[in-house]
Amino acid sequence: MNFMNVAVTFYIAENERYLYKEALGNKANVIFLKDVNKEDREKVLEKADILLTWNVPKELNGAGKTLFNRLRFIQLLSAGYDHLNFNIFPDDCLIAANQGAYAEPMAEHIVAMILALSKRLLINHKKLLQGEFDQITLNRSLKNSIAGIIGFGGIGKAAAELLKNFGVKTLAVNTSGATDADIEFIGTLNDLDYVLSKSDIVILSIPLNNLTRGFIGKRELELMKPTAILINIARGDLIVEKDLFDHLVSNPEFSAGIDAWWIEPFRNGEFRLNFPFLDLPNVIGSPHNSAVIADSLIDGQKRAAENVVNFIENKPVRGIVKRD
Repeated sequence: MNFMNVAVTFYIAENERYLYKEALGNKANVIFLKDVNKEDREKVLEKADILLTWNVPKELNGAGKTLFNRLRFIQLLSAGYDHLNFNIFPDDCLIAANQGAYAEPMAEHIVAMILALSKRLLINHKKLLQGEFDQITLNRSLKNSIAGIIGFGGIGKAAAELLKNFGVKTLAVNTSGATDADIEFIGTLNDLDYVLSKSDIVILSIPLNNLTRGFIGKRELELMKPTAILINIARGDLIVEKDLFDHLVSNPEFSAGIDAWWIEPFRNGEFRLNFPFLDLPNVIGSPHNSAVIADSLIDGQKRAAENVVNFIENKPVRGIVKRD
């Protein structure tokens, strides 16, 4: 086992640093970049074998490829990796996303959105505010419905398990077309049309990459049932924004729960909508906070640190990102 230099690029409070001391203390030299003078940060990065990072564009502030000659492994704190510029890192450097680290709270958030839309909670709340007491319009039951989960990793599996308690069956899509989970169907993206057309609920929990960017557009939305519920807790750019807005306006029985938006502060420095989604009665939104519960960041850091240890000890590493 080699003793390596690990550079942690995001801010960590003093009372949380024990996580890294416990996991990596006798296996690596851990350096917190925020403790280093600006003049010396490039030297630290030049000597780093491993980066533990979150928002690379902000934390590395335009660092170039020449800084990372020694770099062998990058562990992201985030489950997504679409914000990463692969070109600034060596071609042989492995990159791992923190996949599954926030699965349980995100699955709960998915179910909360599905229930809120099925039971018309926001619509009826607004009606009550206007003095209307609507006991006539039907709510929907989840029992015997079908959830199509696009991206059947940790989040998708956790959501399927929770939905099973409501009598919901699962059709799923992942990269391999295989799973050990007890569900009704598993396929690949080649089976997307089948899953979309059969599902009462469609959940997007798939990474954003060259294959999935904009892969839900007008054609795919029209394949879905007119009364379908679409939940996106992954990335906004999986969906063609205008196509979704137009579909929601034209199909008032279709509804959407949106946690991941197209323009967000993490990547764009601001939250902004090109279309007034939040004015629509068949939309419920949240500020990309499906993973944000007490200790979720602690748990995510633990999982990321464990993966770094796996790399150092030449054990299997979770969440390896395919650059292509």
